[in-house]
Amino acid sequence: MTQNPAGPLPPPKERRRLRDAASLTRAQVAAHVGVSRATVRAWERGRTAPSGPRAAAYARLIATLASPPTDGRGRERTDDGQRKERSAARVPAPSPAVPSLTPDQAFDALYAFCAPALVRQTYLLTGRRELSREAVERAFQLAWQNWPEVARDRDPGGWIRSTAYEYALSPWHRFRRRHRSPESPPADPADRALLHALLKLPPSYRRTLVLYDGVGLDLPETAAETEASTPAAAGRLTRAREAVAAQVPELADPAALHRRLTELASTERLRATEPTTVRTVGERRNVFWTQAAIAFTAAIVGATALTLHTAPTHYIPPLAPAQAVRGVPVAPAMGPLSPAETALRAKLRGTAESGPQRLVPAAR
Repeated sequence: MTQNPAGPLPPPKERRRLRDAASLTRAQVAAHVGVSRATVRAWERGRTAPSGPRAAAYARLIATLASPPTDGRGRERTDDGQRKERSAARVPAPSPAVPSLTPDQAFDALYAFCAPALVRQTYLLTGRRELSREAVERAFQLAWQNWPEVARDRDPGGWIRSTAYEYALSPWHRFRRRHRSPESPPADPADRALLHALLKLPPSYRRTLVLYDGVGLDLPETAAETEASTPAAAGRLTRAREAVAAQVPELADPAALHRRLTELASTERLRATEPTTVRTVGERRNVFWTQAAIAFTAAIVGATALTLHTAPTHYIPPLAPAQAVRGVPVAPAMGPLSPAETALRAKLRGTAESGPQRLVPAAR
């Protein structure tokens, strides 16, 4: 085995790192060495080892990439330009000063930015104005309860939108008294037809259509938010568009459908509650449920203590059930006396009832 004139080659990963650090492509390395790009890829992945005359040229190139730049006398160049470049690579650039916000201010800013649009979007999902506002308020109240988590989330608006959609599409709303009667439809006949077509869709199809054609998310984001695969989301979107186009033919074009969804959501003057009110109501609800949980726990502890105090400390066997006694003679019934009994009765009546003679035994 012959050794490369430029010395042993570093591991494949180190060779790839050196090439990336020098901003060289595999095609450039292949052209310099005189091999194909597939060969360079195989060398960097460790599938094959460089051999033959091309290996020497490859080894010299790697050695050149691994050694620092030097001047004519073999010393490393330390001119001002390179020193500044290395310093800039090591020291991160200072970030611009961002004014720090309190949690209340950050929540209010997020609410002012997202709440109006979310109310209009949930109206497209439910067709109910009051339920739309309620869903958005509940979503923001949950966000305020979990604010550290929501504030660190990569997409806080998406977190709140998903929560609002889940609440708005909950099937339990149909059992509420005020949601049993339909609300007044939009005044425009075209808006009524579009809203009617939307409400006839299954909830999952309706949500996919609103996210993709209404909000403007791409297909992978829509699939992730609806907890479905990308092909499943694409199928729901296609069938939802077909169902809407069957009832409103002029909306067969996705661009026209997007425009009409935006117009329908903007036509209804839906206003969100003030953020301070949302935070206050959420905090009061938290206090109420916390107190209710404490009271319920105290009731359970009291009932358990009372049960332990009044419970018996030893085993008391239960009384055996009553049983009929057999073999006892039947009591005789009263009837006429026999001659002997009659004579005895007369004798007893004839004797003195008192006096000392009763103490003297009678002679026989």
